[in-house]
Amino acid sequence: MKKIPLYIKILIGMVLGVLFAIVAIRFDGGVKFTKDWIKPFGTVFINVLKMIAIPLILASLIKGVSDLKDVSKLSRMGIRAVGFYLFTTVFAVCLGLVAVNIVQPGKAIKGETREKMLASYSADASKKQAEAETQKGAGPLKFVEDIVPDNIVKAASSNSNMLQVIFFALLLGLALILIPPDKAKPMKDFFDSFNDVILKVIDIIMKGAPFGVFALIAALIAESPGLDIFKALGWYAFTVVFGIAILLYVFYPALLYIFTKRSPLQFIKQISPAQLLAFSTSSSAATLPVTMECVEKRVGVDNEVSSFVLPIGATVNMDGTSLYQAVAAVFIAQAFGMDLSLTVQLGIIVTATLASIGSAAVPSAGMVMLVIVLAQAGIPEAGLALIFAVDRPLDMCRTVANVTSDCTVATIIAKQIGKLEEPSLVK
Repeated sequence: MKKIPLYIKILIGMVLGVLFAIVAIRFDGGVKFTKDWIKPFGTVFINVLKMIAIPLILASLIKGVSDLKDVSKLSRMGIRAVGFYLFTTVFAVCLGLVAVNIVQPGKAIKGETREKMLASYSADASKKQAEAETQKGAGPLKFVEDIVPDNIVKAASSNSNMLQVIFFALLLGLALILIPPDKAKPMKDFFDSFNDVILKVIDIIMKGAPFGVFALIAALIAESPGLDIFKALGWYAFTVVFGIAILLYVFYPALLYIFTKRSPLQFIKQISPAQLLAFSTSSSAATLPVTMECVEKRVGVDNEVSSFVLPIGATVNMDGTSLYQAVAAVFIAQAFGMDLSLTVQLGIIVTATLASIGSAAVPSAGMVMLVIVLAQAGIPEAGLALIFAVDRPLDMCRTVANVTSDCTVATIIAKQIGKLEEPSLVK
């Protein structure tokens, strides 16, 4: 009997989760049962993936950089990665602004619906505003300061400090290149072995992916708010999904074909396990282990490229998040009857780009950074409450765009430096 592929198992888990939630909603106590006895398994699955994220980045990035044996290779790859990531992010923000100005979803929000949602989600909105308060008052180069840790052990204790861990890993990998090979060998052998162990741990974890996805989807649907709220925000959700669809099915395939001549359909099939997991977990960091496995084993990108480009992308390349921030900011302004000038919207492009770079690769981190975008544009921050009802499903969609962009850029860079296997050689 032919072995069922992982992405098919994950898809089955998602479908069963939806069906389970529908049944649970119809039975008295079904939602509570789902929350108490099903949701914890999804939480455990996400926690296990997050648990492995820091060790994976340390092991793979140090190994990847130290394997280069040539600092010039590191700089060339880094410049290409940053260049592509900035380009795709700015494009995503501009696309979001164009889409939201054409559709104008905020015009469909009625006064009664707005007041109801503000009352229901004002507490959550206040919490997000408080979390972002310290970041709002920071200088323009605050995110540069935050890249350098004052204590690497403390930085490695939280996935929200991923940039600091990446900085340390790059510095350590660079040092291993610069010292004599005989002195670097013991430590390099350790990280090579450590990387192999982490990859095997990931294989073990992924055996439980379909069950984790089932629990996540079932809990999400069972706890979702009423249909009236979803209908009121339908145009907003459509605008975000429409923009993300253009990224996924037009922009990224075009980039891939132009730079690599690879089939976009085949590429999507190859990275589909990572996309499905990104959709389920809403976390680029949690999906990173699977993203690396797909790009290396299914697409044919050399580990030298994937171990360097993907961890950085999972932290700083948030195309879906930046598109969402642009759409959400203008949507909230429209809901409050505000007309944003071209200058203000150009400011949103810059702010959303920088905010997406600073967003942690975890679920709903973009909500915190959105407060900064709103403040820059002079949009009432209380309007954040308007989008809480549909943020979670849209967060799932935009994470797919984030991960797909990472995979696309890694494949392009691998092709440019001769580290991409021919399609016929990929297993």
